[in-house]
Amino acid sequence: MRSLQKGGYLMITQKLYEADGSLREFVAKVISCAPARKGAPQDAAYEIILDQTAFFPEGGGQYADSGNLGNACVVDVQELDGEIIHFTDVPLPEGESVMGLLNWEERLRKMQNHTGEHLISGIVHKQFGYDNVGFHLGKDEVTVDFSGILTDAELSFVEYIANRVVALDIPVTAYYPTPEEACELEYRSKLDIVDGLRIVNIGEWDCCACCAPHVASTGQIGCIKILDSENWKNGVRVRMLCGLDALDDYNKRLENTVCISTMLSAKQHETAAAVERLLRNLQNEHTIQMKLKAALLEARIAQLQPTEGNLILFDDLLDPDTLRKLVNAGTPLCGGICGVFSGNDQDGYRYIIGSTKGGLRAAAKEYNAALQGRGGGSDQMIQGTMMATKEQIEAYFA
Repeated sequence: MRSLQKGGYLMITQKLYEADGSLREFVAKVISCAPARKGAPQDAAYEIILDQTAFFPEGGGQYADSGNLGNACVVDVQELDGEIIHFTDVPLPEGESVMGLLNWEERLRKMQNHTGEHLISGIVHKQFGYDNVGFHLGKDEVTVDFSGILTDAELSFVEYIANRVVALDIPVTAYYPTPEEACELEYRSKLDIVDGLRIVNIGEWDCCACCAPHVASTGQIGCIKILDSENWKNGVRVRMLCGLDALDDYNKRLENTVCISTMLSAKQHETAAAVERLLRNLQNEHTIQMKLKAALLEARIAQLQPTEGNLILFDDLLDPDTLRKLVNAGTPLCGGICGVFSGNDQDGYRYIIGSTKGGLRAAAKEYNAALQGRGGGSDQMIQGTMMATKEQIEAYFA
């Protein structure tokens, strides 16, 4: 942290959030106010430096706090060149005191997720020896990367232990060890920290270097839920939520489950089995449908009669692949073209046209112009759509 020289006296920005993560409002003096620099966050017009702050700046995988400084909206907080910069929408008078008010709902959710991540990471390290090698606390999810592979069963075990520790309501403490104490201390850290080492401790379960605010005890974390995981580089990436965010996620999932349960006329805890049965039934129906289409195609092909002219067919029961097979079967039987049309006069017709004599690529332009069509293809086969009526199509190719 760099000291600020202002008005002939030395002023140091005090990080109130380090001593008390539950601080929701505070009074501070405005040390400086200047127009926001180039590249400042969106909606940021000014940057404010205070003598003390409870706003946590973006860092350590966690986005910044938001709230208000007097009538100014704090849109972002960054630590730049050692200074904590509050980016606001309006200016504040230098030298005057201002009331700071955090968006507490947002801060609480972040602290629940961050402390929950510490607990999960500590348990993984304690039980499996893996390190936390990546962490991101976003507005919608928390991701944690570990240095080794964890199975679903192992993650379920970790989640269970974590929620047991939550129930014990163990104190979460933060302190600054002396350099001598730090040398003797075993703690998790992704960086070699020399000055200002801050340790966040959760009983016997975790000891980690961290600059962010945390809840006062594990009971304040609330429910810890691991949502899913995926192999990531040489380890695993875990997606999780804690506290109020976990409750919101549960409610969304429950709402979906209730809807699915109602649609399937199944109990909520039996929806997976009901969906599996539905998929089996759909697969059986699909198999039957394919057999019927094959039989229908054979019947349609058997009805085809050779002709010296064009062979024009209309069929609404066959899918595009089957229609193509019908064209392939009919093309050798006619002296002109074999065209199969599927649709109706209101919505138009999808067409596939084949010819053993070629020339369809050029003919497609004439067909489309005459019958309000679009499409193309090769000299032997073209396909597309036409907005002409059945009567108009039959008359054109007669």
